[in-house]
Amino acid sequence: MAPVTEDQVELVRALVAAIPAGRVATYGDVADAAGLSSPRIVGWIMRTDSADLPWHRVILASGRPAAHLQTAQLERLRAEGVLADDGRVRLSEARHRF
Repeated sequence: MAPVTEDQVELVRALVAAIPAGRVATYGDVADAAGLSSPRIVGWIMRTDSADLPWHRVILASGRPAAHLQTAQLERLRAEGVLADDGRVRLSEARHRF
């Protein structure tokens, strides 16, 4: 993976912060909006610098949360009115468009 610039980190952070309550975006959606080459870059940024962000609103392209965050992520989303069916959020209903 190419080095990530501070500007890219800040752009990803701003995009994640802009996802409204009750909506979700995929790592790929954020990557596309930020002009990044891979959703993995967004994942790396989220792992290292997202404690103060609505991190729970970023999910996998399958509509599922990351396995290690599943319980907490689905609880937070449920509290915002985003329901999961068998652990999967319906992107057709809840997806935020940047």
